Parts: sequence; structure tokens; C-alpha cells
Amino acid sequence: MSFLQNLNWRYATKKYDAAAKLSQDKVETILEAIRMAPTSSGLQPFEVLDVRNPETRQKLQAAAFGQSQVTDASHFLVFAAWDTYTPERIKKVFDTIAAERGPLSDDTKAYRDGLMKNYPARDAHVNFEQAARQAYIALGFALAAAAELKVDSTPMEGFDPKAFDEILGLDKRGLKTVVIMALGQRDAANDWLANLKKVRLPKAALIQEVK
Repeated sequence: MSFLQNLNWRYATKKYDAAAKLSQDKVETILEAIRMAPTSSGLQPFEVLDVRNPETRQKLQAAAFGQSQVTDASHFLVFAAWDTYTPERIKKVFDTIAAERGPLSDDTKAYRDGLMKNYPARDAHVNFEQAARQAYIALGFALAAAAELKVDSTPMEGFDPKAFDEILGLDKRGLKTVVIMALGQRDAANDWLANLKKVRLPKAALIQEVK
């Protein structure tokens, strides 16, 4: 199937087959797609938690208003963004760049120094919101990769972020949950959405050419 056909195949799965487990190679491919996603200035200001512990997932399910995807899906990912940008966080990213490419050029150093000066000076909430948007870019890559692999997925915003942060200890690490994602195999017989035709706005209503 083509990429667009695979996107048409996917939907936000409501009911998963709890007995169906994904192969590790498929999970690793999706995680690698997340790692490869573009982010502003290449800072990757978020972390992704692949929550495997059943007891932890039960606690998270309660904080997600009882949604069954949290516990029934084969894998459950939590995207947590930096609560703000700090000079230390930015420097660490550029240290990684230097380790891979060699000593930073003067232009790259100047770019880094500008980020280290300007980003931390902004309001922390502004920084968090920007970091959260970068996590959403990675979520999109994960959804597309899952579709290519014929892995069912569900992007989810229906949860209590503060409760997630507390359960996962993110508040102590300078991270905040922004979006969650279930991965697995659909239980088509018990998912009311599984066999409905995908509906999207027509191109003319969504995309406008500016000439």
C-alpha cells in the first residue's frame, strides 16, 4: 500500500486487543521516527516515556478518565516537554552536536550563544508551550510511522497532566506531560469506530493557494 493509503487505513483506535503484542522491531522503528523528527533549532526539548509497568499504566488509566487504551494497548507512550529552556539544557544539545561533528564552527557557537541568552530570558510558560509544540511534531512522525507499519495508534489529550507528572515523577525532572499515545492492534469487533469510513474536509475547504 502507498503512504497515503496507509494514512487512510489508520484511525484513532478506541478499543485494542489486549492479548496482541507488537514486535519489538516495529516499536523501535516508531521510536526512531520520533527521534528523527525535526524540532526548532534541533533542541529536541522533550522526552518520551515508553511505559511498560502494568501497575503504573493502571494508575495512568485512572488519570486518563478510565480510557481503556492506556492499559489494553501493547505499548503506551507519554510525551513530556521541558518545563522551560535553560542554558544548561541548550549547551548539552550543542555538546552532543560537537561530539558527533567535531568542534563547533564560530557560526554554530554564535547561534548556540544566542539561544542560551535569549531563550532562558523568556517567560517559562512561553518556553514550555514552544517545547510542547515540538513534541507534537514528533507525535505526528510517530503516527505516520505506525501507519506505515500497520500498527494501530491513538493520540490522546484526554488526561490530567498534573496527575501524570506526579505518577511518573516528571515534576521533579523539569518535565510536563503534553500528549499521550497508545500503540497496538485494534479490536475491530468491539471498536465502534473501526469500520466507519474516514471523513476529512475536502481539499478546497482546507487548503488555500495564496497567489
